[in-house]
Amino acid sequence: MDGTKANTTMMISPRKPRVMLYSSPLIGHLVSMVELAKLFVARGLAVTIVLMDPVYDTGATGPFLAGVSAANPSISFHRLPQVKLLESDHSMIPALAIARHSNPHLRDFLTGASPDVLVVDFFCSAAVDVAAELGIPVYFFNTSGAQILAFIMHLPVLHGKSTRSFREMGEEIVHVPGITSFPATHTIQPLMDRDGASYNAFLNVSLNLFRSQGIIVNTFRSLEPRAMDTILTGLSAPPGLSTPPVYCIGPLIKSGEVGVKRGNECLTWLDMQPSASVVFLCFGSLGRFSARQTIEMATGLEASGQRFLWVVRSPPSDDTTTEPDLDVLLPKGFLERTNGKGLVVKSWAPQGDVLAHQAVGCFVTHCGWNSVLESIMVGVPMVAWPLYAEQRMNAVFLEEEMELAVPMKGYDKEVVEAKEVAKKVKWMMDSKGGKVLRDRTLAVMRQAKEALLEDGESVATLTGLVDAWIHA
Repeated sequence: MDGTKANTTMMISPRKPRVMLYSSPLIGHLVSMVELAKLFVARGLAVTIVLMDPVYDTGATGPFLAGVSAANPSISFHRLPQVKLLESDHSMIPALAIARHSNPHLRDFLTGASPDVLVVDFFCSAAVDVAAELGIPVYFFNTSGAQILAFIMHLPVLHGKSTRSFREMGEEIVHVPGITSFPATHTIQPLMDRDGASYNAFLNVSLNLFRSQGIIVNTFRSLEPRAMDTILTGLSAPPGLSTPPVYCIGPLIKSGEVGVKRGNECLTWLDMQPSASVVFLCFGSLGRFSARQTIEMATGLEASGQRFLWVVRSPPSDDTTTEPDLDVLLPKGFLERTNGKGLVVKSWAPQGDVLAHQAVGCFVTHCGWNSVLESIMVGVPMVAWPLYAEQRMNAVFLEEEMELAVPMKGYDKEVVEAKEVAKKVKWMMDSKGGKVLRDRTLAVMRQAKEALLEDGESVATLTGLVDAWIHA
């Protein structure tokens, strides 16, 4: 009898650690946080994603979360009550302000839920104070790459070296250990003004990183070895601060969810195109161009003679909820002249499926990190056309550090000219240099897939982190 009791006791599995993932409402961040949640669930953790209720309607999160919930019943969601922003908050990135005002609601929820671990999004940095108060281990999830992380960690050092803002520095080169130097004009946009509320909030985010128990990064070590070596040796940190452990667990990219499948037109059209013959142009959920820029892009694509699949959105001045009027936006006769060689789709395409299609040979992208990783995972080289956030920095890293992209010159000016569009896509598709870039991208794709094997660097890192939580 005693032996039976002992055996029964030995068979009892360890209690599932309860992990809370606190996400910002920005769709690019939310997508990555959901993918991280899936990995945790697959390793036996009990996972809840805590959401801020945005004071603005993003339009994309509702359908996305419905699909996630249907496909992943093991992941639970908790939405914090909506908060009111103050007049003084309007000069700050909304997600940062919402997170700060949500702290009382977060504290109430965490007090009742008693999680073992809290993983916070970059924009939810204010939650570090709540976690410290409640004695909950807190980890950051950096949805961008290691090079952006190295920059953010080093921001207080840069701040102490100069009294000028990045905007005042203009084209002056910014030097940060472990990453390619870049013009001050390419700094993350909310950081351009030193006296701005967002700049000061980013400084706080940077310092909060060093208060955490660890930083999880959506990258793989062999993609950004110099940045990772610099971070891990403490060279990114301000004097007197210790760098917490850093865990590279990527690439994490969006997977399909249950729900209505759209975009069959794109894929059917691609099925009829030769292998690696199509230029794919897509610029993220927020990527929009002026009517003038749209005409230049169309003119350049037509002049290039290349096959193309182009996602066109309404210009920023228009009602962004309406479909673009292609007859008004595009040059007269463009659709007829390019019929068969090109396909223009309105507002949305299944980016992951399109990039993975054998007909696609080049990706003209805004350099959002999720898009970069999707392109790497299928070995498609990139033409960098950054638009906002940290994308200009990503473009520099992609070209000079990772050698996976060529820049669309003029992206930092008012308009990229048609002749540049034509020149760059032709170079990518037809030149020896384009072939070298394609071969390089395929080699990095193989490294990415190796990182995700059972004994690969990213999987081993994630497994080690989860095991430490389980046996804590």
